[in-house]
Amino acid sequence: MRLDRFLSETTPLTRSLAKRALKNGEVTLNGEPIKQAATQVDTENDEVKLNGERLALVGLRYVMMHKPVDVECTARRGLYPRVIDIIDLPKVERLQPVGRLDVDTTGLLLLTDDGQWSHRVTSPRHRCAKVYIAELAEPMEGEAAQQAIEQVAEGILLEGEETPTQPATLRFITPQQAELTITEGRYHQVKRMFAALGNHVNALHRRSIGDVLLPDDLAPGEWRELTPEEIASF
Repeated sequence: MRLDRFLSETTPLTRSLAKRALKNGEVTLNGEPIKQAATQVDTENDEVKLNGERLALVGLRYVMMHKPVDVECTARRGLYPRVIDIIDLPKVERLQPVGRLDVDTTGLLLLTDDGQWSHRVTSPRHRCAKVYIAELAEPMEGEAAQQAIEQVAEGILLEGEETPTQPATLRFITPQQAELTITEGRYHQVKRMFAALGNHVNALHRRSIGDVLLPDDLAPGEWRELTPEEIASF
């Protein structure tokens, strides 16, 4: 790897600032000052220091967060804080949400800089189950609830779509609180499914993705890195 790229990968420096640091004599390679940006670095064996501090490449990261309301899953700064603004990790801007949550939706959010792993989680082909808890505007019970359960199990044709949703599982915890398990990730899917059933979602919370469950002791806004077992479960 080129030395200037190594610096930009391991520090907040851009490539141009990395070249400036090299010209200023701030960088050493195996104890020797180096000024040539194109110098090749053995990332496994060479020792690179910036102003005396040893640098190391950031490996792949896998993070879970209990996303609170009024936090966005976007990379661009907007009206609300971003999830990556909450996470204290080097090069946090490289982390990408593994399936977004709306700004008003809470619950389990996974983030990673491992694109292949992210694809395994989100690809419809892998049918990864996602469990949501929906607070409904109108109660559904009796025959209406049973019809809704059957419609969801068969698949619902959402407005503007050409194919129905994949079979899903609906369970009513109370007449106005429902647990919905889906294996897709269509745009605003849960809210649109309940709208197709003649209801409205007042609040939405994602409880789990695959075998990874949001821990009870992870408060809104808190995060932690996934365990090796959780990473391997996808």
